[in-house]
Order: sequence, then structure tokens, then C-alpha cells
Amino acid sequence: MAVTATKMNMFVRPVLRAVSQQLSRPQQHRGIVTIERSAIYGLFQNVGTQPNIRESLEFRQVTSQQVQVNGVTLHYDITGTGNNVILCLPGALGSAVTDFKFQLTEMNKEMFTVVGLDPRGYGRSIPPQRDWPENFIERDAIDAAQLMKNLGFSKYSVLGWSDGGIAGLMLAARYPNNVDNLVVFGANAYVTDAEVEEYEKLRDIDNWSEAMRAPFLAMYGEDYLRKQMGQWIDAYQVYLKKHAGDICRADLSKIRCPTLVLHGAKDALVPAHHPHFLVQHIKNACLSVYPEGKHNIHQRFYKKFNSDVSHFILTS
Repeated sequence: MAVTATKMNMFVRPVLRAVSQQLSRPQQHRGIVTIERSAIYGLFQNVGTQPNIRESLEFRQVTSQQVQVNGVTLHYDITGTGNNVILCLPGALGSAVTDFKFQLTEMNKEMFTVVGLDPRGYGRSIPPQRDWPENFIERDAIDAAQLMKNLGFSKYSVLGWSDGGIAGLMLAARYPNNVDNLVVFGANAYVTDAEVEEYEKLRDIDNWSEAMRAPFLAMYGEDYLRKQMGQWIDAYQVYLKKHAGDICRADLSKIRCPTLVLHGAKDALVPAHHPHFLVQHIKNACLSVYPEGKHNIHQRFYKKFNSDVSHFILTS
């Protein structure tokens, strides 16, 4: 849920492979890849050495498009031709290419079709600038559902990280006829005083390490980053003060699809009581813990993560 101040070097070597055939998706889902190179992996990624995202995505047949959704233009990435469709929802200030690079590029493209969304005001879905109504995460869930409808996908699984995991919980609860499976990690249905106190320490980006601050400045610029970081913290203060910390507790009992909750045992941002709460209150849910995992298990342990997610979706 929040930015970690601990720097962890993460060296990633892009493995490029040649394109042997064109994507066979219907024409309305295809487009020329125009992904810009970025130094950012996502708000909660421990920043290290960055590979050339543009090259690695191009060579793995990831296409990039925009579509009108609920009055705004949203950017999305899509790859694969499989019948099992997965919608990826990123964390705060995140995007498809920064938060879900290893899922877009590494999941089996014959078994899966992977769709990654840049929520409104994030990544390449600017304009509009991000704003923060009390239902901002619910709005992300509604946008995501409408995106999939516009793309012609009536059945799909949802893969959500952090804020995107919360949006995934809401989406599954509100659109049970569309969501076949749900996988969430780094997600929480409520927030505590102690957690929001930790978020407050991050308000002044001048106190961030240069390694953590630089990639966000490269993507958003200083003014936008300062504004959005502060407003993100304010939004969680609203949850705490006006709703006693509740975000989406009531939604959990409405989720009908098989649900996999993944958790990094060393995640300092989302303590263990959160995934346990989700499993206790979602009827058809199970929990899997990564003993050495932190908040970014889908990046640090992407091979195991992708295998776990694939197995869950194919066998549920």
C-alpha cells in the first residue's frame, strides 16, 4: 500500500526473443507498440537497475492501445491469444508496464491473454490528472470492468496488486458474472492508524532516497509527483477518519469466485493480519505465503508467482 524507504538492488536482465508471428487477436485489440522507455517499476517496487522495457515488451508481442472508458481515455497493454483472460490492476501511481512487466512478457501466450490497465491519472492514462474522491478505488474497479466490456471480454480473471488488489476485490464483488477467478496480493480491506502514520512519513518526497525518487520524477515530474503522493495519503486519512479505516470489508462476503490471496511474509507495508482477514471473510479463498517475499513478490519471484497464478486459474 505504501512506498518502502528501503533500497534493494534488483538486477534484471531482459531476455529478448525474436517475433515469429503476428498476434492473432481481433483487429480492435491490436495496435503498434509505442511503449516509452521508463526507469520506474511501480510505486512499491524496490528500485534497482532497469532493463529497456520498450525492447523487452516489443519482442514479446505486447501491444499498446487506448480506449474511451467512462468519459476518459485509458491506456492498456495486451498480449497473448489464450482463452484464459487475465486483467492486471496496478498499485498506487503504477501502470501496466511498470507493475506487471513480468506477467505481460513471461506468462504463456498460448494459454493466456493478459490485459494490463493504466488507471485514470496514472502512467499513460494522463490526461486526466488523478483526482481523489472518496470512492477512488471503487471508480478504478468500475473503469476496469467497463474496459473489459469495451474490449469484448465477458469472462476473465483479475490479478490485483496493492491498491489494484483492493480494486480487484471490489470488481469481483460487484461483477460476479464476469470475474471467473481472483488473485490479490499486497491488498487490504481496511487500514489502521499505525499504517497511515507510516504513510505520512512519505509525504515529503525530499526525504526519499534518490534511487526511489528519481524514477517517479522521470515519469511524472516533480509537481505532479508531490501532488499525487500527498493526495494519496490524504485519501487514506479519509478512510481512517470518516470510515474507521474501512475500505471494502462489506464486499468480501459478496465475492463468489475462487480467490487466491498471495502474501510476502516480510511485507512491511501490508502486515499478515490483512491476508488472513481476506481469507477468513471470502467464502472460496485460500492463502499462499512466500517466506522470503516482501511487497513485490510478483517481480522478485516472478517465475514462481506466474506458475502459481497460472496453476490456480487453469485448475479452478
